[in-house]
Amino acid sequence: MKRKSFLKSMAFIPLATTMKLNELNKLTSGLAASETMPVLFLGHGNPMNAIVENEYAHAWQQLGKTLPKPAAVLCISAHWQTKGTFVTAMEKPKTIHDFYGFPKKLFAVEYPAPGSKDLANETKRTIRKTEVGFDYDWGLDHGSWSVLKHVYPNADVPVIEMSLDYTQSPQWHFELAKELAALRNKGVLIVGSGNMVHNLRAIDFNNTGGFDWALEASATMKKLISERNYASLANYKDLGKAVQLAVPTNEHYLPMLYALGLAGADENITVFNDKAEAGSITMTSLKIDKE
Repeated sequence: MKRKSFLKSMAFIPLATTMKLNELNKLTSGLAASETMPVLFLGHGNPMNAIVENEYAHAWQQLGKTLPKPAAVLCISAHWQTKGTFVTAMEKPKTIHDFYGFPKKLFAVEYPAPGSKDLANETKRTIRKTEVGFDYDWGLDHGSWSVLKHVYPNADVPVIEMSLDYTQSPQWHFELAKELAALRNKGVLIVGSGNMVHNLRAIDFNNTGGFDWALEASATMKKLISERNYASLANYKDLGKAVQLAVPTNEHYLPMLYALGLAGADENITVFNDKAEAGSITMTSLKIDKE
C-alpha cells in the first residue's frame, strides 16, 4: 500500500471507534447510577384485586407513596413461562387479560405503562448465566399490571417483564436472580409477582382463611426466610407434604425465589399482606431493603 493510501485509510479509524462508542452509549444512556433500589415480592392473588379497594390494594398503594420512584420496573411474573429466558422489548407493551370468567370491567382495564428498551438491553447485558432474547409480542400480563396499577396508578414508570424458563430448576432461577443485582443500582425496581402458597385445584371460595396445610406451609416458608435458609427454599420439594400441596407447580413460587436471590446480607426482609384466602392461596408479600 502506498503511503498516501495508508494515511487515508488510517483517518477512518477514529471515526469507526467513535461510532462504536456512540452505539454503546445508546444502550446505556437511559439508566443512570442510583442508590440501591428495594426489591419486592408481591402476592397478587385473585385478578379482581386489580379493581377493588381492599387491604392488599391499600398496601400496594402505600408502596407507591413510600418507595423511591424508580427509573423503570423489571417484573418477573408467574404468568409468563417460556423455553429460554426473554425480556419484553417493545416501546408500548399491551395489557394482557390472561384469565376468564371475570366481570367485563376487569377485561376493560388498560395499563398503558411504556416499555424500556434501555432496561431490556441492560438486562440482556447483565445476565451471563443464559442467553436472553428480546420479545416483541407478549406485553404485561395480570401478574404485573394488576399490582402495578395500584403502586403506580398513573402508569408513568416504564415496565418490562422477564420470563420464567420452565425447563430450569428452582436453584437455577435463584442463581440467575443474583445476576440482576447490578440493576438495583441503576434505578431499577425489581418485582417478583406470584404467590407463596398457590393451589388452584384445592381452592374453596367459601373459605375466608387457609386450610391447615396451607397455613403450615406458609409458616415453614416464613421461618426459612427469617433464617435466610434459601437453599431449603430452593429445594422446597423436600420440605414435606404441606409445602408440596402449597406448591403443586412452581410458576407462582419462583418469583419469590428471585426476590430472595437479590436480598443482601445487610438488608431487612419485611413481610406484609400476610393472609390466606380461599383455603389454598396466601397473599404474603416481601419488601427487601436497608431501611
